[in-house]
Amino acid sequence: MLVGGSVFACGGGLEMRLPMHVLRSIAMVLVVLLCPVLSRMEAQTAPAGQPTAAQAAAAQDQAVAEKDHQRFMDMLGIKQLRPPVTRDPQSPYQSNYDESKANVYPGLPDPLVLNDGKPVTSAKMWWSERRPEILELYSREVVGRVPAHTPKVTWEVVSAMPDQVGGVPVLIKKLEGHVDNSAWPQIEVNIDLMLVTPLHAAGPVPVVMQLAFGYEYALAIPGSVPPVAPTVPDPERITWQKQVLDKGWGYALLLPTSFQADNHAKLNEGIIGLMNKGQPRKLDDWGCLRAWAWGASRALDYFETDKAVDARQVGIEGHSRFGKTALVAMAYDRRFAIAYISSSGEGGAKLYRHIYGEELSNLAATGEFHWVDGNFLKYAGPLTTGDLPVDNHELIALCAPRPVLIGGGDSASNKDGWADARGMFLAASAAGPVYRLLGKKDLGTTAMPPIQTPLIDGDIAFRQHQFGHTPAPNWPTFLTFASRYLHAPAAKK
Repeated sequence: MLVGGSVFACGGGLEMRLPMHVLRSIAMVLVVLLCPVLSRMEAQTAPAGQPTAAQAAAAQDQAVAEKDHQRFMDMLGIKQLRPPVTRDPQSPYQSNYDESKANVYPGLPDPLVLNDGKPVTSAKMWWSERRPEILELYSREVVGRVPAHTPKVTWEVVSAMPDQVGGVPVLIKKLEGHVDNSAWPQIEVNIDLMLVTPLHAAGPVPVVMQLAFGYEYALAIPGSVPPVAPTVPDPERITWQKQVLDKGWGYALLLPTSFQADNHAKLNEGIIGLMNKGQPRKLDDWGCLRAWAWGASRALDYFETDKAVDARQVGIEGHSRFGKTALVAMAYDRRFAIAYISSSGEGGAKLYRHIYGEELSNLAATGEFHWVDGNFLKYAGPLTTGDLPVDNHELIALCAPRPVLIGGGDSASNKDGWADARGMFLAASAAGPVYRLLGKKDLGTTAMPPIQTPLIDGDIAFRQHQFGHTPAPNWPTFLTFASRYLHAPAAKK
């Protein structure tokens, strides 16, 4: 007999019994796969000349975003911003993909010079003076400030069941973090987290946590319909989860959009809305990147209570907008042991001052300004990118001395050029002096390596794969790199 399962009657009198967690997984995947189909059906059945419900909702959200964006501009006294660049080759605002035109702002802020001009000459000066200065600049001008007092998160184990992932026996825990909303009960916030650990580990294990998109979270649930394998070489078709388990480690998936929607019209909801009691943000209030990073830290709080996890060996991974988030989390929370930052681009590991692919004006426009704070808008007009008091080599430097791998895809405009692998390499290279000051190794070169060439001998690592906007091809390189730092418990004798 199956507990918590369902029975389906099939042709010929055959009964098929499925556990409830498999049914939930199938349902989630069907939602992911069928939403685009249903949207097309809705569009086809809408009356001629009338917007569909989805189109009407999107238009309403856009109107809310434009109003809030204008509110920030009015607060800053800004009349006009530089237009965001686009991938459209016919647009007058097409993004640049010519490296000879990318070095518009050759000078970078020096991570080892204090705001008053004094050089940083010791690790003590870095920790006590310069690092706090850079954090303050990022909090005030870029990602926003976390409220001084955030609510308690109470974790509930929704389910815990043994299973297998890629033939490896594991324990799968589905967790939910309930954020205390007693100060503003109108807004409920919960954090979705999944933790998978080897069932027969000799002790607490390292864990690599992915900041997951919704479809990744759904498809990672055991029993779900497997995704189509990415177009990468056969050895790299093995899922990253299986690669992690093969090292004797565990993995986790955090769903950032469960506690803060990736929607400029939803900032009055989620953790940002809860802290502001549904009111609009101030100029230096946190944006989504910082809020999502806050959630990653709350997941780490839970790991510190779970006896299956070695919380001193927790790594974080994110791709694209969640690559930006993972880097912010690594920079602000020194408990994370290692990071894999994939195709994070503008606002992540890419230099703002390297004008290639996406630009600062995109983050400051109505489509993405919810990721950052209001003060950031002024650097898209009247100030310039060169006026920004920080750049993202310093965001990487804030991770020092802990190891970080920066990855991306082919820089062609039709592949991963929007994320600008060279701009990320230059940032990683420019973070080197801080790593060296703290007794660690930098990239080992200032010359961009050939594509597919891993640079993993130092504590800052880099690899550009030959494919598009995907983290998959760099997972094996990251895990090789991470094996120098993360260690599974020794088998019991």
